[in-house]
This record gives sequence, structure tokens and C-alpha cells, in this order.
Amino acid sequence: MEFEPVIGLEIHVQMDTKTKMFCACPVEFGAEPNTNVCPVCLGLPGSLPVINKRAVEFAVRAALALNCKINTRSLFARKNYFYPDLPKGYQISQYEEPLAVDGWLEVENKKVRIRRLHIEEDAGKNIHEGSKTFVDLNRAGTPLMEIVTEPDIDSPQMAREFLEKLRNIMRYTGVSRADMEKGQLRCDINLSIRPKGSKELGTRVEIKNVNSFRFVQKAIEAEMERQIKLILSGEKVVQETRTFDPSTGLTHPMRTKEEAEDYRYFPDPDLLPLVLSEQWIEEIRKSMPELPEQRYERFVRDYRLEAYSAKVLTDNKELGDFFEESLKYYDQDPQLTANWLLNDLLGNLSEVSKDIESSPVNPKALAELVRLIKEGVLSSKLAKEVLKVMVSTGKEPLQVVEEKGLRQVSDEATIKGMIEEVLKENAKEVERYRSGEEKVFGFLVGQVMKKAKGKANPQLVNKLLREMLAT
Repeated sequence: MEFEPVIGLEIHVQMDTKTKMFCACPVEFGAEPNTNVCPVCLGLPGSLPVINKRAVEFAVRAALALNCKINTRSLFARKNYFYPDLPKGYQISQYEEPLAVDGWLEVENKKVRIRRLHIEEDAGKNIHEGSKTFVDLNRAGTPLMEIVTEPDIDSPQMAREFLEKLRNIMRYTGVSRADMEKGQLRCDINLSIRPKGSKELGTRVEIKNVNSFRFVQKAIEAEMERQIKLILSGEKVVQETRTFDPSTGLTHPMRTKEEAEDYRYFPDPDLLPLVLSEQWIEEIRKSMPELPEQRYERFVRDYRLEAYSAKVLTDNKELGDFFEESLKYYDQDPQLTANWLLNDLLGNLSEVSKDIESSPVNPKALAELVRLIKEGVLSSKLAKEVLKVMVSTGKEPLQVVEEKGLRQVSDEATIKGMIEEVLKENAKEVERYRSGEEKVFGFLVGQVMKKAKGKANPQLVNKLLREMLAT
């Protein structure tokens, strides 16, 4: 019997605001524990929350990018549960009337429906060390969006691609850095198994807080395998919450799954309904930045980029920004610029454990390198040498060329002189070429380049050598 998964995702995205959702405490990753706190996020009696307008704007922006319907009236609710990192004993969230509903995102030519997008605050963080647990409340009150999909995802790969696409949109809209390693994007997976072609849903299991795209895919694969084995052995899948352990590649039980009624949601009496004007929503819509798919289409249309280059530059916003900044200084060959950025610069950066954001080579320097290649000052081989030095020293390309004496020889008279010497020194090979042995030509080119110490313009060498052999 063949089985298929039915997958829905619940994604928490930390919004890139300067302050928390309901107070003025700063949002800062890596700060000393319990330093960015106040009576509101500590849950002290008598403290009252105030809504962060910037967070609401970011949530509206994200909802528009995800094709959602924005509700002009939404309610904040108290979600009640007890945990050491939740000092109030409840989390302020939205339940019956969320900010946005009925969105979608296309993945693998299929629309994945988005049931809802709502605003809430984050809890603090428990840090376990041996038999002790420490509580850091710096994160308590950080603005979050929760994005809930319908169970439209039908493979582990599709789940991963959906998340990668969602992260990209969050970055492009400026709503979030969506860095999973820093907890800015966290994913819960709802998964069930059913016989292929069946319309009936199986028992749903939740996998909590998976923290990388690769682990999302691995967790789904592992849980699918576990559930299939249970069903084939005649056992039942139990509805529960599980966790994924990357070291074993397996999921493990955490607790019985809570339902909505367990949280005893009710409207927060300290917060009025959130009412948005159509005019404000329209202003946000008009100020929306270019989204990934729009950028991809523009790169292909305006810069005539190959589809692969356009996709890589679009999938990584920082790379795309670097590319476009470079074209401001030299735009004669966008594809050549893309090739040197994606193949050579990234390769060199990887060798010294750097990324594009920490690159010693800035967009202007890359543009200058491409210009030197296009103008024949540098061969591709010499340009690779120059770039390696640029990455290790941060120097400009022309400076490296002059210091290392790497300028390409493109003077016809100089190259002709070298060719004449090679033809005299290799009379037998010249005779073989003239009698029809074409393969000897490559040998003669090599001899000229050897004499030029690799610095002769190869196109010019080829052209002049053929001309001189023909006379």
C-alpha cells in the first residue's frame, strides 16, 4: 500500500522592530539575560500593554505579500497557559478575529492556502544547564506573526520550498530577517498519513519548533516513516506533540496535543479592538517593495540573465542587492558580472569563511574587475589571481594588477614578436600544421602563452597566430 502525507505548517516570524509588541523595551539578540525587560514584559501587576504600530504595519505588509484579505477589525486575546518563561500566565495573541485570512503562496505550481496571519507576542526562553533551568525574559514580548497554512503541502521537499519562499518574502518586504539560527523564523509541522488517493484525513501529529529548512524536510521524512510503520503493523497513530532530534534523525514524544479550548482564549480586557482604516492599508500597499518573483522577472527581462543566475540572485536578497549595486558602476555585461559574483567571488569568500555581507570586495571593486576583463586588460586566468588577492587584502583590482605586474599584454607588435620566435623555434610543428594537423595549433598557442608568462591576450594570440601561419 502506498501512503501520502498531508502537511500543514504553523510558522512564527519575529518582526524586525526596534521595540517589543506591547512596551518600549528594545529587541536585541544576544543581550545579557534579563536586561531588556520592564513591568509590562515581566507581567507585573498593574502594568498595561500598548500596541506597537510599526509591528502592525509590518504584519499588514506581510499579509499583502501573501495575498491575504486584511481584516479592518481584529481582536487581541489572552491565550492561557503556565510555563516558567511566561510570567503573566498568558500570552497576548489573536484567535477568533485575526488580522488577516485567506491568503496563498504558489510553490511547485501549486497554491498553498494560508488560513490566517495574526499578531502575538513571544514568550521568554528557558536555558537548561544540567539539573538547573534559568529563565531569560529578554525575548518576552517580542513581536511575532503566526502564519498558518491549510494542509495543502504534499511532500517534505514542498514544505522546505514553501518555507524558503516565505523567508525570502519576509526579507524582501523588510518585515523580518527570518534567520532560523537566531530563532527569527520557527516552524511547527502538522502531519498525517493516508493511503494514496484517499480523501479521508489520518490522525494528526504536531512536530514543534524545527529550526532549519533541512531539518524541516528531515523531520517530515522521519515522521512519515514512523507513522507508516505503525499503520502497517496494525497500530494506531496517537494525536500528540513531538520533537525532532537532528542527532538521531527521529521524532520523540513531548506531550499530548493541546486543543484551542485548553488555552481558554478570551478577548484581552486591557486592549481595545485593533481597527485599521482602508486608507492606511492602501498606503502600505502602495509603499510595498519589489517582491522576489518581480525581481526575478526583471533580472531576466532587463539584464538578459540566464534563468539559473536570476534565480540564485533572487533567492538571496543580499546577493541580488550586491549585483545591482555593482551594475551602477559598470553595466556593459550583466551576465558576466553575475558569473564572477556567483562563481568566483562567492567561491573565494567561502574559502576564507566569509559571506557576501562580510565581503572585503565591495560592489564597486567587482564592477572594476569586470571592466578590466571586458576591456582586455585582464584575461580570465589573470582576473582569478587578482580576485584572490582582492579577497585576502581588500585592495582595489587596479592596485593589485600594478603591484603584481599582472596586466595582460594586448599590444599587437609585442605579441607578433613572440609568435615569430615560437614559429622559428618550432619549425617541424609549423610544417605539420600547414600540412593539415589542426591539433598542433593548440601546442603553438601554448608556446606563445608560455613565452608571455600567461599574460598575452588569448583571443589576440589566436587571431594573430592563425594569420601568421597562413602566410
